Amino acid sequence: MTTSGKRLVEMFPELSTELQQLLAERGESELASQVQELNVVERCRCGDDFCGMFYVLPEPNGAYGPGHRNVALTPKEGMLILDVVVNRIAAVEVLYRDEIRQRLLVEFP
Repeated sequence: MTTSGKRLVEMFPELSTELQQLLAERGESELASQVQELNVVERCRCGDDFCGMFYVLPEPNGAYGPGHRNVALTPKEGMLILDVVVNRIAAVEVLYRDEIRQRLLVEFP
């Protein structure tokens, strides 16, 4: 995984656990095993007040391209959608979860 940024499990321990559980329930064990090693390298800068998306790989210039897929999860609160490139988590879209968004704004002003 990437070596820069802030560890996801330290920034968002509950979210990390939730991601692992939801991925395991979906049969995405390879992705679930990546969660503990992810580093948050940047936040989305779209400006939407409901967006708590963050990148765990550098943000691409344009589309991700071949090998990209979305993995939509079903959390109890908000929305979680992973951007996965060649079976590697690239970004985590966390929508409608203000506590995640607020922490990202502090960590990545």
